[in-house]
Amino acid sequence: MKTKIFADGADVGGILAMVQNPAISGFTTNPTLMRRAGLRDYEAFAKHVLEVVTHLPISFEVFSDDFPEMERQARKIASWGENVFVKIPITNTKGESCAPLVGRLAGAGVKTNVTAMMTPRQVEEILPSLAGGPEAFVSIFAGRVADTGRDPLPLMKEALALLQSTPHIELIWASPREVLNYIQANDIGCHIITMTNDLIAKMELFGKDLNEFSLETVKMFEADARAAGFSL
Repeated sequence: MKTKIFADGADVGGILAMVQNPAISGFTTNPTLMRRAGLRDYEAFAKHVLEVVTHLPISFEVFSDDFPEMERQARKIASWGENVFVKIPITNTKGESCAPLVGRLAGAGVKTNVTAMMTPRQVEEILPSLAGGPEAFVSIFAGRVADTGRDPLPLMKEALALLQSTPHIELIWASPREVLNYIQANDIGCHIITMTNDLIAKMELFGKDLNEFSLETVKMFEADARAAGFSL
């Protein structure tokens, strides 16, 4: 398996546990995950995590919708560590491209993770902004693409082809919905996949005997029925 796994989440305990997992090659988070985790102090959370995540890449996202403020936040976040990547959405909420901002940041040596992308065209549009900069990630939300009834595999393959001449830019398969997505990402040569801790835990099932799994499922149903006290 060549596709790298980046643990995705904002639970401090989960992040600290995943640092010890040799299968994990990096970390990502975002404001939505942080809000769900009940976090209130962005900088305190990030710096606490960075005390432990000292060498693996970790992405923190800007949360402004105004380009000058996004740039200020990005430069501040980047100053927190050499392993920090700054997540910049492909557009702001008005649909205005963040490519000029990404270009300025890349030119200043800021490592970026351009996020919330859904199409290869968006990857193509951002590449000139990243071409002369440091290492960077581009994240296509393949799971959300699949949520619309579309097969994300052709899109991911096309995006990978676009990146062939830019080895310092890696493609992230973001928002996977099942562990099968890791196999799919690996099969097409996708560089990275983000996975939540619950999906990572399910990878222990790889290769499990299906007859055994079937019997375990039957036993689970029977045990739950008894525990619920059902009667007819």
